[in-house]
Amino acid sequence: MKTTAHRGLSSLAPENTMAAFELAAKYGAEWIEIDVQLSQEKVPVVIHDQTVNRCTNGSGKVSQLTLNELKALDAGLWFGEVYRDEPIPTLAETLLFAQRNRVKLNIELKVYEGDNVELLCQQVKTVMEEVDTEPEQVLFSSFSTDALLQMKHQMPNIRRGQLWQKVPEDALSILDNLSAYSVHCDYRFLDEATARVVKFSGYQLYCYTPNFPELVTQLWGWGVDMMILTCHKTIWNPRKHLCSIY
Repeated sequence: MKTTAHRGLSSLAPENTMAAFELAAKYGAEWIEIDVQLSQEKVPVVIHDQTVNRCTNGSGKVSQLTLNELKALDAGLWFGEVYRDEPIPTLAETLLFAQRNRVKLNIELKVYEGDNVELLCQQVKTVMEEVDTEPEQVLFSSFSTDALLQMKHQMPNIRRGQLWQKVPEDALSILDNLSAYSVHCDYRFLDEATARVVKFSGYQLYCYTPNFPELVTQLWGWGVDMMILTCHKTIWNPRKHLCSIY
């Protein structure tokens, strides 16, 4: 039973920033989940939303802003004065951080309407090769099956996890086609029968984002392998199925 820090330690620092990643590593997170999409000049950057509106002092679509424009934004002040001037990180910077701190990355490939999926995957591959990322340090995940299929062809030695809100009835055929490693789903839409089928079929089963232990204790018993947490001042103690102060 394992845990992943969702967008870093995002309850205590602004999500998808180095500050959140540093806190996650400081408190012993083995895995950090991040979101990756492309800037205007096709540089992979770490940010969740299609626009910068919610988590920076700027506005506009990520895909329509240059890297210099993105780097000039304040991605921390919205969370608190102590994080003023926290920048949006690039994927390269985040991968190098992970290498230095010996943490693993769940890289969610963000695909919005109109995005070039093949180009996103190619650019991610290029960066990972440039910084010499070890395959076991990374897991790709996405709601876009097309993106995961691209990564199956472009980087077949990197594990792939299909994201769903609710696991669909045809899940096993999709997973087989992907040669998937894991299933990632919303804990609120998981039932025991589905969990048993996923586990019996040989896949890892991860749930997002159950931050209150009393709501999900039974999920461990269903075979869930990892919880992807925003870590609201807590971490899971899998042996006791409880939380401790983070």
